[in-house]
Amino acid sequence: MDNNESKRIIEAALFTSPGSVSMRDLAKITNSNVAEVRVLVNELTHDYEAKNTSLEIRNDAEGARMAIKEEYEEHVSHMAASPELHKGIMKTLAYIAYKQPVKQAEVINYRNSKAYEHIKLLKEKGFIKKEKKGITYIISTTSKFKEYFGKDSKSSGSGTKIEIPNIEEAEEDNDEEN
Repeated sequence: MDNNESKRIIEAALFTSPGSVSMRDLAKITNSNVAEVRVLVNELTHDYEAKNTSLEIRNDAEGARMAIKEEYEEHVSHMAASPELHKGIMKTLAYIAYKQPVKQAEVINYRNSKAYEHIKLLKEKGFIKKEKKGITYIISTTSKFKEYFGKDSKSSGSGTKIEIPNIEEAEEDNDEEN
């Protein structure tokens, strides 16, 4: 596969992914190595800068992602898709974000036993991290959480507004979800 075709595949991957794509994953889908992919991503980044579009390629610790330039986000943020996480998982994530670092046992006690599944899914998606401490785990949010939901944890990188539930309201809702 030539470099132009690899760049188009990388561009397609960044366009379709809701977050960052690792250089390793990009190397796999282009049948390249990580060093070649870094060069291609860098070229793609410069291509977008030269086009002077509303889109840009951002590099971060997790890899690269396509995003809307900040100056255009306010104009289109209302059109962004809602997060793929259902209300119960969002409440678990909100509690973790609000209380972090928090013991897993406290999250389970506060939410319900379904929070074990929520925690597993959130960890798989990279929104939280778990560190073993004694007989429990300490849970906190990751840089992906901050990137996806925004620096203030109120809006996602795609502009989706996230309502962090009021703790008292969330307690009332806990009984309804069981």
